[in-house]
Amino acid sequence: MGVTGAAVATAIGRSVGVLYQVYHLLKGTGVITVSFQHIKPDFSVLTRIVKIASGGVGQFLIESASWIFLVRIISNFGSEVLAGYTIALRIIIFTILPSFGISNAAATLVGQNLGAKLPDRAEKSVWLAARYNVAFLFSVSVIFYIFSNEIVGIFTDVEAVKQEAIKAVRYICFGYIFFAYGMVLSHAFNGAGDTKTPTIINFVCFWLFQIPLAYFMANNLGLGSDGVYLGIVFAFALLAVISIIWFKRGRWKLTEV
Repeated sequence: MGVTGAAVATAIGRSVGVLYQVYHLLKGTGVITVSFQHIKPDFSVLTRIVKIASGGVGQFLIESASWIFLVRIISNFGSEVLAGYTIALRIIIFTILPSFGISNAAATLVGQNLGAKLPDRAEKSVWLAARYNVAFLFSVSVIFYIFSNEIVGIFTDVEAVKQEAIKAVRYICFGYIFFAYGMVLSHAFNGAGDTKTPTIINFVCFWLFQIPLAYFMANNLGLGSDGVYLGIVFAFALLAVISIIWFKRGRWKLTEV
């Protein structure tokens, strides 16, 4: 079935996962149980959920679209450069997944502690999660920088593509520590129910800053793909700085859901 087979397998795998979750929720023996009487729509709750979730959707779209725009800039420098960037991006995304887990934990702790009227403990849990995330991504960045040749070599043996992917991975590793803070703090805002703030921050950092800067450095300064990768690193740094400043202001503690 070729590529179609991969798509079908993905759909089947995710469907099985959802059905497995539904089974355990409905069977009534778990810590959390759901019965059919609970499935009755409550439109007031649904409205609040949609209102809060819309910010999260916006954040995801902004960040995802920024990578697509960077692909458009990268494509100007040839298919081998584009292929190297794509491989590097897949490697980066794979290692970021555990960081999303840490960030989601921070969001959960924020929501739980704010619900318990313990805002100081909520803030403390966020900084603790941020430190764990920094430690994890710093370790990953060191491994990637040292063993980038071996890691990229798993995915391609075309020398030009391989060298471009190695360069991309090493550049982006320099922004990992900044991204670790930005990721946790963004999720912390979401956990407090303030999805508007991280949406605006993402828009500023990724669309108003990263994309124009990457284009300028790649084309106007003649840095080529190096300019794009530097743009990513600088955007990560700006994301961390703005998120830290805004988080320390503490307005997220006053958000009502």
